Amino acid sequence: MADNAKRISVLIAEDQYERLTKAQINVSALIRDLLEDYFSDNKITLSVSRKTRDLYEKIVSNTGATDKDIEPLLVEVLKDLLQVRLEHIKSLKSEFE
Repeated sequence: MADNAKRISVLIAEDQYERLTKAQINVSALIRDLLEDYFSDNKITLSVSRKTRDLYEKIVSNTGATDKDIEPLLVEVLKDLLQVRLEHIKSLKSEFE
């Protein structure tokens, strides 16, 4: 941790506190990491189902895969998504012609 760190007070819900305590999570480190991700110019956050998260964690922890391994695949998925959306928009547009 940097020498110029500042101490703050954070209020969290009781159930969050219980989950953090049970998991023995260092809340300060978690908050610093989340803030670093939030303010980063090259990180994104995706909300996914529990099943997808579990699969991600299983693959990453058992294969040594990193975000750099996933990035080229994500780019292809985003291109495919754009194509699907464009086709949908074209279909909508044709309804008005």
